[in-house]
Amino acid sequence: MLTLPNLLTLSRILAVPILVFLLWKPTPIDYAITFVLYCVVGITDYFDGYLARAQGQISRLGQFLDPIADKIMVAAVIVLLVSQRNHSGEPVIHSFHIIPALVILLREIIVSGLREFLAPLNVSMPVSSLAKWKTTFQLVSLGALILGGAFPAQPWIHQVGLGTLWAAAALTLVTGYDYLRIGLRHMD
Repeated sequence: MLTLPNLLTLSRILAVPILVFLLWKPTPIDYAITFVLYCVVGITDYFDGYLARAQGQISRLGQFLDPIADKIMVAAVIVLLVSQRNHSGEPVIHSFHIIPALVILLREIIVSGLREFLAPLNVSMPVSSLAKWKTTFQLVSLGALILGGAFPAQPWIHQVGLGTLWAAAALTLVTGYDYLRIGLRHMD
């Protein structure tokens, strides 16, 4: 069912290869273009769910694709920001700041596995409001880290990105634990 909300979700998935291309060997202008595209993709994350609920077009396809689109984008951007060097020669996400990046990636894998395990049992794991805040912090963090590459003379932008990355990781642990608790109730 290709409704407008589902098309918006698909557009997020299709934007990931463009984000990857732009972040592959970025210059400050590439970071700026990537930031604009990243913001558009982030806005569609809000509007696909809003429109689906407002227009009564919630579909199984949308429920399936929405979390996948989020995970693909977040994982791709984190991997590239860990692997690509900034203007000073160090990775954008470096040293102990890799810890929150790993926490976020591992939580996404665990929650995906839990959802897959619980699906045949007809147990749903609805997204909590805290998980929506987690997603917001992730989007802000990665956006700030991308924007920091466009403005290397403004190191505070990068620092905001790293700070919100830690906040996102903290929320990631809390929401991951909540989902794990739900899943463990249905395991023998």
